[in-house]
Amino acid sequence: MKGTHRIEHVTLESGQCLEQVEIAYETYGTLTEKKNNAILVCHALTGNAHAVGDDETTGWWEGLIGPGRYIDTDKFFVIASNVLGGCSGSTGPASINPATGKPYGSNFPVVTIRDMVQVQHHLVQSLGINRLFAIVGGSMGGMQVYEWAVIYPDMMDHIIPIATSARLSAVAIAYNDVGRQAIMADPEWKKGQYYPEAGPKNGLSIARMLGMITYRTQELFELRFGRRLKDDRDVTQFDSTFQIESYLRYQGDKLVERFDANSYLYLLKAMDSHDIGRGRGGIKAALEKIQAKVLAIAVSRDLLYPDEHQREIADMLRDAGKEITYHFVDSIYGHDGFLVEFVKIGPIVEAYVNREFAHVCKVPADARNL
Repeated sequence: MKGTHRIEHVTLESGQCLEQVEIAYETYGTLTEKKNNAILVCHALTGNAHAVGDDETTGWWEGLIGPGRYIDTDKFFVIASNVLGGCSGSTGPASINPATGKPYGSNFPVVTIRDMVQVQHHLVQSLGINRLFAIVGGSMGGMQVYEWAVIYPDMMDHIIPIATSARLSAVAIAYNDVGRQAIMADPEWKKGQYYPEAGPKNGLSIARMLGMITYRTQELFELRFGRRLKDDRDVTQFDSTFQIESYLRYQGDKLVERFDANSYLYLLKAMDSHDIGRGRGGIKAALEKIQAKVLAIAVSRDLLYPDEHQREIADMLRDAGKEITYHFVDSIYGHDGFLVEFVKIGPIVEAYVNREFAHVCKVPADARNL
């Protein structure tokens, strides 16, 4: 089911307010009478609410979720929403400001991961769900997962953060800033006030090209492309193109067709600013608030979210007496492994959720809230 949830007034972490906020969402499967089988899915940077495909389109995580898949929608009720600040149905920079009747553009207030989680919480409650069986997400989605467990510790039984961290690394912030500068240096950005024009297409394309380099590994690029040329032109000719160049340009152009440059800027900033320990006495103190059981999955060769960062979080949770299961998945895909390595990640998630759900079904709903 596809829907849009409206919130009349949202106060952001910055203290600024947004009026008439809309959050696009999709649900899959059927909620049980006991409402004990709901799983919230949180998406990464350029994701959306369409996590599971249909007859006409492909879902961004359908390798993991769907009927008969690792997270089986014949068993679980899955909820996915487009984040606040996005551009796929939720309120963001391209949305109309009700105060002016014009698109927000760069007048849209800065949003944080905590703001995204706040509106997701509002959405979940609007669906009549007071407790989630699990929350799962990778990359920026994993940041939301941890934030959920800290802000609303009594709201879920389990969290499954994948290829993520409690705060972004310095090198990831550096790459994000280069992407931002590419967009903002494009004359068509016009300081964010480019609507209804197409905006900084070249800048966004370059930012995406840079992102694709960080998402995967040197080994994969060498294996897939090497130094092979796109055609038979002499390599010494200026207009000759290597296959890797063609691939990156294709990925850049493809994103431009479906994503708003301002949303890209705002979501990068949300990732950069995120620190689960900010204002909470540090990461360790924040993690101590978590009550949910944790299944943490790290991916090898992840440039943006190194596995040692997630292992450190797992150690902190274990030291705090939390129930934590940590898995390390070896992948030539690097960070993109959480979107590709379903044969490796899927069975881990499937075994965990099925085992834990069998346990939940044996426990009275009232007892779970004690």
